[in-house]
Amino acid sequence: MAVIRVEYFAVLREHVGRAGEELRTAATTVGELYAELDQRYAFPSVGRMKVAVNDEFRDWNAPVR
Repeated sequence: MAVIRVEYFAVLREHVGRAGEELRTAATTVGELYAELDQRYAFPSVGRMKVAVNDEFRDWNAPVR
């Protein structure tokens, strides 16, 4: 398991009620991490949402680093 920093923006920040958090995860891709966080927070549908890894926009299959 890795410890990572997750930062929330826009609707996710409003939904979670904080700017970010550090968490321990077994997720290996951004999509897996989103699914894990969805279990915790009941996130809205991905829809047109974009994701960034280390300040670069990536696709949902990008590795978590």
